[in-house]
Amino acid sequence: MDNNKIMIVGTGNVGASIAFALLNQRTAVNEIVLTDIIAKDAEGEAMDLADALAVAPSYVKISRGTYRDAKDCDVVVITAGAAQRPGETRMELLKKNVNILKGMIEQIMASGFNGIFLVVTNPMDVLTYFTWKFSGLPYERVIGSGTVLDSARLKQRVASYLNVNPKSVHAYQIGEHGDSEFSVWSLADVGGQQVTEMLPAEVLKGISEFVSGEAYQIIEKKGATYYGIATCVAQILNCILNDEMRVLPVSSYDNFSGTCFGWPSVVGRAGVVRRLDIKLSEKEGIALQKSVNVLKKAIKSVKI
Repeated sequence: MDNNKIMIVGTGNVGASIAFALLNQRTAVNEIVLTDIIAKDAEGEAMDLADALAVAPSYVKISRGTYRDAKDCDVVVITAGAAQRPGETRMELLKKNVNILKGMIEQIMASGFNGIFLVVTNPMDVLTYFTWKFSGLPYERVIGSGTVLDSARLKQRVASYLNVNPKSVHAYQIGEHGDSEFSVWSLADVGGQQVTEMLPAEVLKGISEFVSGEAYQIIEKKGATYYGIATCVAQILNCILNDEMRVLPVSSYDNFSGTCFGWPSVVGRAGVVRRLDIKLSEKEGIALQKSVNVLKKAIKSVKI
């Protein structure tokens, strides 16, 4: 399609922050359509964002729309759904959000949409799976934000211990975007030096625990997380539209397990071009299987 037009479904904190993040950087996005079940909220956000265009680094057409406007979009970003409440796990959101998702996807596909879905709503991996099922699109064109944010948290935490820029830390958090995710320490490095050689085991353990639990801390303190995920989604969108072929731990369908989960993958204009064949340690392999089992159980629990 190559219009570089995106739709953001849901203009709550996350959806609005994604649009804001795109507006405040050089972006490949030419047009953003905002849609929400509360139409006046989407319209208000579009008006507020448009006020920044005279001084923003990029010119992006911004408007409120409906699902019919998805017809010529390259990417539809799903952020709509019930929000995660303090103390509530992402999986507890599942039953609420699958029902919301089904109606949403049916309407978007009825518009003639033939682009890429980028799912952000939690529990994101399971909703990515059901977006794939409901849409009938090839699996490579249904992507979840995966563990891109979790990996960013991991890099930031490691960087703070080693006094380096987080961009110089190469490390992944993989699996479910949730309680069963884990750090791949066997492959983590800074400038080619293994992180396991630079930090003691107890520090690594503490970093992993902090990263997998940080969302709960943020939700407890301010009610929701949105700046971190919004910036990560903006990166994924630019990666798709620029055909960057960058490796990102997005969530997509894994044929072997029959689930979707965060895994280092080459991302470009076609969506997930391929999932990399990375080698995990035995301990990490067991952790991945546990994460997959959590996701399988969640998928099976949904009666549609």
